[in-house]
Amino acid sequence: MSVVIDVDRSNLSVSRLNRTPSRALADGEARLAIEAFALTANNITYAVFGDGLRYWDFFPVGEGSWGRVPVWGFADVVESKSALEVGQRFYGYLPMGTELVVQAGRVDARGFTDLAEHRSPMAAAYNRYSNTAADPTYRADREAHQMVLWPLFMTSFMIDDFLGQSVLSDPEVTTVVVSSASSKTAIGAAFLAALRPDIHVVGVTSKGNASFVNDLDCYSSVVTYDEVAQGSASWPEGRAAYVDIAGDQAVTGGVHRIFEDGLAYSMVVGGTHWSAPRADGAMPGPKPEFFFAPSQIALRTKEWGRDGLDQRVGDAWDRFASWSNGWLRFETTQGAENVERLYGEMLAGRVDPRIGHVCRMS
Repeated sequence: MSVVIDVDRSNLSVSRLNRTPSRALADGEARLAIEAFALTANNITYAVFGDGLRYWDFFPVGEGSWGRVPVWGFADVVESKSALEVGQRFYGYLPMGTELVVQAGRVDARGFTDLAEHRSPMAAAYNRYSNTAADPTYRADREAHQMVLWPLFMTSFMIDDFLGQSVLSDPEVTTVVVSSASSKTAIGAAFLAALRPDIHVVGVTSKGNASFVNDLDCYSSVVTYDEVAQGSASWPEGRAAYVDIAGDQAVTGGVHRIFEDGLAYSMVVGGTHWSAPRADGAMPGPKPEFFFAPSQIALRTKEWGRDGLDQRVGDAWDRFASWSNGWLRFETTQGAENVERLYGEMLAGRVDPRIGHVCRMS
C-alpha cells in the first residue's frame, strides 16, 4: 500500500491522504521505500512557485487540481527490476509519501537518475539520487542535518556564490539584506555572506523572531518588518544587495524605497510569505530578478567540474553543519496524519525556527 499527501494546487491549505495499492514494476524500474524526509519552509516555496517552475510536475497526480509537494529525504531500494540493488540507500527528491517508483538510469557508484519521461524536462539536479555509500558529504550521524539543511544550504551556497560573482565584486556594495531571516535558506546565505570581508549582513524578520535571529550571530544587525514598513530602522552606509526569501512584495517595496538607487541588485529566491497581498505600484531601484539555484549549479559544474564543485560546497557544508548544532534541534513527526498536520502548520507559519522537522510517514 502506498500512502502520499496530496495538496490542492489552487488552495494550498487543502490536503488529503491518498492511499492506493502499490503497482507492479516494469523492466528498468525500482521501488524505493521512503524512510524519512524533512519538511521546511523551502517546501512551501516549491508549492507557491509550483506552476511557474514546474515543481508539481515531478510527482504528478493526474487528477483535477491535486499535486504533490516535493521534499528531500532518504529512501531504500526494496524491489528492483533495474541496475539498482535491494538494500541500497539513496538521498534525493521525494514526494511526501511512503514510496516512489523510479525509472533508474545513468547508474554509477555515486547514484542514479530517474529517467521517467515526465521528469525529463526538469532540472537535472532534481532528478539525481545520491548513493549514501559513495556520497562524500554523507555521514550517518548527520542524516537529519542533510535532510533539513542540505538542499537549503546548496541554495544558500549558490546565492552567496552568485552575489560574490556578480554583485559583491563591486567594492561599493557593502551590505546584503536578507528577508525571512529566520528561515534556514536565509541563515545559510547570511552565514556565508558574513564570512566575506567588510560585508554587513542585515536580517529582516518578524518581531517575534527578532531575538532568535539576533542570537545567531551571522547577522550584523536585525530589522523587523514593521520597521521596514515605517522606514524607522537605521541602515548601514554604502550600496546594498537584497535577497528576498519572504516573497512579500510589500516588504520588497519597503526595502527598495529605503535604498532607492543605492540598491545594486534585488534577488527573488522564495515565498515563505506565500499568502501576503501583492503590492501595487512600481518600486524604485533595480527590477527584482528571480534566482534559480540549479542554473548556478550547472554554471559552476561546467566551470569547476563536478569534483571541484563538490569540494567547495563540501568544505562550506562541514563548517555550517557544525555551527548549526549551536541553535538547531531536530524533532521527528511520525505517522501520515501527523505529517499532514505538520504540513498545515508549516504552511501557516506556525513553526519554531529553532526546530528541524524530520518526517516519517509509516
